[in-house]
Amino acid sequence: MPYTFCEQTGKEIRDISDEIPFDVPESWEWCRLGDILLKLTDGTHSTPKYTESGIPFISVKDVSSGRLDFSKCKHISEKEHSELYERCNPEYGDILLTKVGTTGIPVVVDTNEQFSLFVSVALLKFNQELLYNKYLICMINSPLVQIQATENTKGVGNKNWVMRDISNTLIVIPPLSEQHRIVSKIEELLPYIERYGKAEEHLSALNTTFLEALKKSILQEAVQGKLVPQNPGDEPASVLLERIRAEKKRLVKEGKIKKDKHESVIVTRDKIPYEIIDGNERCIADEVPFELPEGWCWCKMGICLDVRDGTHDTPKYVTNGIPLVTSKNLCNGIIDFSTAKFISLEDHEAISQRSKVDTDDIMFAMIGSIGNPVLYHGNEVFSIKNMALFKKIENGMDMEYVYWFLYISQGDMKRYASGGVQSFVSLSYLRNYYIPIPPIAEQRRIVEKIKELMQYCNKL
Repeated sequence: MPYTFCEQTGKEIRDISDEIPFDVPESWEWCRLGDILLKLTDGTHSTPKYTESGIPFISVKDVSSGRLDFSKCKHISEKEHSELYERCNPEYGDILLTKVGTTGIPVVVDTNEQFSLFVSVALLKFNQELLYNKYLICMINSPLVQIQATENTKGVGNKNWVMRDISNTLIVIPPLSEQHRIVSKIEELLPYIERYGKAEEHLSALNTTFLEALKKSILQEAVQGKLVPQNPGDEPASVLLERIRAEKKRLVKEGKIKKDKHESVIVTRDKIPYEIIDGNERCIADEVPFELPEGWCWCKMGICLDVRDGTHDTPKYVTNGIPLVTSKNLCNGIIDFSTAKFISLEDHEAISQRSKVDTDDIMFAMIGSIGNPVLYHGNEVFSIKNMALFKKIENGMDMEYVYWFLYISQGDMKRYASGGVQSFVSLSYLRNYYIPIPPIAEQRRIVEKIKELMQYCNKL
């Protein structure tokens, strides 16, 4: 037979045997939601005239928490309410259902207070002597209905679950006594489910924080010289720094970089570091966070690297042109060009005169979301704004080691950051930030060990 009879409403309903997703007990019935309802409508489609007090006017925001909340709702006059109430009359025990924006949230009307509805909320009326409203709430909240709600919510912006699709939603109805038993069992199990859910959230958070803590621990061991053994035969870091200074002098002479106004040299005597600037010496033991192994040196980042910054001005944006990379485009060690704005070739060339990004350079956000270092490997053409650029001096630092040092140091830099709405770190601060420098051979061993251990962390 193509039709069956619904005892709850007296309506004839279509045969839906080809659509049911799973078998149910013989005493249960599959049907459309609209077939069991005495009334299915939504609130007014016109915006009423609001008043400072009067009858509550409920929209999706007032029920999206899963309960009927009058605390922040708007109000309308009793006259306008009476007109709206003739068509859409929510009463005690009825069900409200969100249908615009956040869709598929059911709420039992648990008050005798009168109120009116906006179009974003649907009203479901049914014979409460034959259907248990708490069971219908459970049914609507079930994956069976929620999947249909998601699939049938259409549109752009404030998406809409239209009345026709709500009415056609497939549900299953057990006998009334069993509806009560189901709800009773769910309410009995709900505290356990909630505790399990909180335990699961805690475990997930613990796993996330554990992995992040493990990675930080690995990197902290690395930059303190505890991750790989030292090799007495390695060329000391002091020789590496002398080579870097010689190369920087050559670049200054050729006009490729600017000379350091006050060049810093850090020496260690009896394991105590001293900084020498312009012939003046001072102890910096209280400024560096830990003691270094033999063969290592402390150095300011602006001394062992060429540290520059991108433009701080906002160029004129164009529809098509050269990508302008800012802090929002740095994410998880890569550049996301998909949201980058574009500038003209002329502006790009002007910016690139001082901050052209080459392979093996490191970008580091200086404003807003501070940090997020990216070790660049590629040949894309782009400019940078509001970020530092760490460039390698030839025959100098291993830039992967520098990258991991910046990664572990970004938290400290964020804490230091100043500013009101948008925090920032200055280029001077970054240039004067102390970096522990191992021998170049050990830098490479450290990087290889970090890669190996990070692979294990990612598998976890």
